[in-house]
Amino acid sequence: MRILPIIAAALLALPAYADEVSDTLKSAITAYEEGDIQYALEELEFAKQKLLEMKTDSLGAFLPAAPEGWAFEKNSEMNTVLGMMGGGVGAEGVYTSADGTEIKVTLMADNPMVASMGAMITNAGAMGMKVERINRQRFAIQDEQMMSLVANRILVQTEGDLDSARAVLEQMDFKAMAQFGQ
Repeated sequence: MRILPIIAAALLALPAYADEVSDTLKSAITAYEEGDIQYALEELEFAKQKLLEMKTDSLGAFLPAAPEGWAFEKNSEMNTVLGMMGGGVGAEGVYTSADGTEIKVTLMADNPMVASMGAMITNAGAMGMKVERINRQRFAIQDEQMMSLVANRILVQTEGDLDSARAVLEQMDFKAMAQFGQ
């Protein structure tokens, strides 16, 4: 019984675990204090990259699991594409049924293109697009594409069979998505 308090005291004496981002930021500060500005900049850029990866992973968590009998594949190159379109974060997944039907769902947040699409989505009816609601979220529909703007900063877009896309979108939590990154 005397061993438990000793182990507990030893565990409390251990330093708190630091993650890769905080370690990198500390390294940048150390490099700055030592006068190595270039290395400090490299460390800051690395920390920024890691933070963006974390933010992307958290956005990707809003992509629902594949419906029964369907397969799901996440696009890991999404942020590279966004980097060429002004930044932000994104997640994309392709849902494929056993008969080969494909639905692509794209999420983009904090990107200049998203802001420019807001007016189009808001005025979809005036532009001749069909409008409907899924889980209280307004979607503009044109051809085989559905688009919505969540919290005026997250674009949700689908491509493919509309009925199948609706089934996937009905599984998404748009209320929680509106809080993304905050």
